[in-house]
Amino acid sequence: MDKKVILQAKNVSVQFQIRDQVLTAIRNISLDLYEGEILALVGESGSGKSVFTKTFTGMLESNGRVSEGEIIYNGKVLTDIKTNEEWVNIRGKEIATIFQDPMTSLNPIITIGKQIVEVVIKHQEKTVSEAKEIAIDLMNKVGIPDAQNRFNEYPFQYSGGMRQKIVIAIALACRPKILICDEPTTALDVTIQAQILALIKELQQEYRFTTLFITHDLGVVAAIADKVAVMYAGQIVEYGKIEEIFYDPKHPYTWSLLSSLLQLGRKDAELFSIPGTPPSLFRKIKGDAFAPRNPYAMAIDFEEEPPAFAVSKTHWAKTWLLDARAPSLEKPKAIQNIHEKLQTYGGKGIVTGIKQEVLLSVRDLEIAFGEGKGRFVAMKNASFDIYKGETFSLVGESGSGKTTIGRAVMGLNSVAKGEILFDGKKISGKLSQKEKEKLTSKIQMIFQDPAASLNERATVDYIISEGLYNNHLFEDEAERKQKVTKMIKEVGLLPEHLNRYPHEFSGGQRQRIGIARSLIMRPSLVIADEIISALDVSISAQILNLLKKFQREERLTYLFIAHDLSVVRFISNRIAVIYHGNIVELARTEELFNYPLHPYTKSLLSAVPIPDPKLEREKELIVYDPRMHDYSKDKPNFHEIKPGHFLWANRKELQKL
Repeated sequence: MDKKVILQAKNVSVQFQIRDQVLTAIRNISLDLYEGEILALVGESGSGKSVFTKTFTGMLESNGRVSEGEIIYNGKVLTDIKTNEEWVNIRGKEIATIFQDPMTSLNPIITIGKQIVEVVIKHQEKTVSEAKEIAIDLMNKVGIPDAQNRFNEYPFQYSGGMRQKIVIAIALACRPKILICDEPTTALDVTIQAQILALIKELQQEYRFTTLFITHDLGVVAAIADKVAVMYAGQIVEYGKIEEIFYDPKHPYTWSLLSSLLQLGRKDAELFSIPGTPPSLFRKIKGDAFAPRNPYAMAIDFEEEPPAFAVSKTHWAKTWLLDARAPSLEKPKAIQNIHEKLQTYGGKGIVTGIKQEVLLSVRDLEIAFGEGKGRFVAMKNASFDIYKGETFSLVGESGSGKTTIGRAVMGLNSVAKGEILFDGKKISGKLSQKEKEKLTSKIQMIFQDPAASLNERATVDYIISEGLYNNHLFEDEAERKQKVTKMIKEVGLLPEHLNRYPHEFSGGQRQRIGIARSLIMRPSLVIADEIISALDVSISAQILNLLKKFQREERLTYLFIAHDLSVVRFISNRIAVIYHGNIVELARTEELFNYPLHPYTKSLLSAVPIPDPKLEREKELIVYDPRMHDYSKDKPNFHEIKPGHFLWANRKELQKL
């Protein structure tokens, strides 16, 4: 029996008035959404995913409007709604949205329980006592432990993952027919992300709502979706069942997205990245919007927009390659037999041999904050060496202590115990101003958020030059300009960009500026702190390729901090896994992935989204419970199980290996 269409978008276009220009963010989209299905909207940032779904709830910004077409929900034309009062009857009760950042969705000064109760009373017309009972039941269903007692706590008392679960509970309290999930797991750790995805699927089956899931992560798509709509430059360019999109894609843009997967990369080769940039949506686009970036583009692609060609009853794509007159082309080799390639992903990465010449040494490190009863130990018993020319990665969930170590190496966090040696000299503790300046030129940091770490009021020229000015690393203005011009080219930007400001660049371009600012100092060690966690897959590939290029040419050493294990696997020589301030396992990359020993490492690896629907359905999620260890009498230590493979364990646990 065919499923019923619950929402239809017919030839929808959305425009924004920005100063004196018109930006067409959505261009003539048609889409049917069926009852009870999970549809994923996937594409690079700026493709229009969030803008499109905002039209379903009347949440476009004040300068935006649906300029053409109509949206019909259960027979009601949503595009005819003119007042906010009418939208109130749609939002929440009929169509609810879960956003990326739960802190912007929750009121920080109202208890968690009260926020859920208010929604239940409004949308389900229950008494306060009935609403409280329903709220606690919802908290239990979304996996909040001890919900009865945590009912009266505030958002700040919940972790990021738990806050996101509360946002889901609030959305369910509305009893919606459609749930829009707008990148709800992007900011979460891989283990929490896996829990949230499993929770959404479980609740969707129980409550039978329709889900529209917005993401740029193809691993997440494989884990949750029934169908996929691929968006590019304000249009849906391919649509089909999950298996059709992953195993038989037809649009060159979909080919490019899949080819950019880190899981298909090799350590001895560059990752695939999509050349060029998306078109400006301020201008009318002629032909196929992807044509300038498409290596398979034909003359007609630059002249005429392709129609939607049917591949099957459930699969279509907007590409002239499907026209009967087009030449017959094979998919790129990278994604041919993608299922088999991902299935064997594991033992084929090439690890470049690193001469074991120690650059940085961390010994019995302890870092603490506060004093007395308020003293918090963020990192304890940390010991490791980083060799010249290698990439050493720290992996773990938020709050595990990864960034704390990086900041201690930079001298930004004080050391309570132990020591840090750089090139054989102690750098923890008090240093003279001259020693600090010398160290700054040798150790540089690239930060997670380029928008926050770049001075918005300074030109790119000044931002990149700042280290040169502070450390007097040029003879005259001509030499400074020469160094800056050379560096901006090396990171793939143009000299003309030097006179612009950070806000004039995309996220990937801003991250390149951050890299240029650090590398112009010609450091020996670079600390890269979650530098691609917020970037699209193709942009991530460009940044990782750039880091590896500099490593080859300058013999740079990286301390790479991340929670994304697919990234870490591609770039790292060795990995240290951290849990709650302890390094629990340390090994060479392939050794760690193929033979993990610590239960927490196994949990992290099991939670990594695999961009393959079949493998995602078959995999088993391992949940780590620290209570499994009994360290009351038999205390743990860091043991070398075999050459280069270290494990945090006690005697009894070692005997079980």
